[in-house]
Amino acid sequence: MRATVTQIGNSTGVILPKEAAARLKVKKGDSVYLTETSDGYRISPYDQEFEAQIETARRGMAKYRNALHELAKK
Repeated sequence: MRATVTQIGNSTGVILPKEAAARLKVKKGDSVYLTETSDGYRISPYDQEFEAQIETARRGMAKYRNALHELAKK
C-alpha cells in the first residue's frame, strides 16, 4: 500500500489511504504513534510506551492491593 507525503502548514504529513485508516481504526483527528524498527517505522493507533507504563501500574496495584484498599478507606 502506498501513502503520500505532503506539506501541511509548516509540517510534513502522510496521507493514509482509506483502507489503511479503516484497518487501523483511526479517523480524522485521531493520534497515531510511530515506532522505529530495524527496517523502518511501524505506525499504530496505540502508544506502546503508555501501554508498558499501564502494565507496570497494574502489576504494582496487584502487588499492593491490600495496602491500596486500606488507604482508600481513609
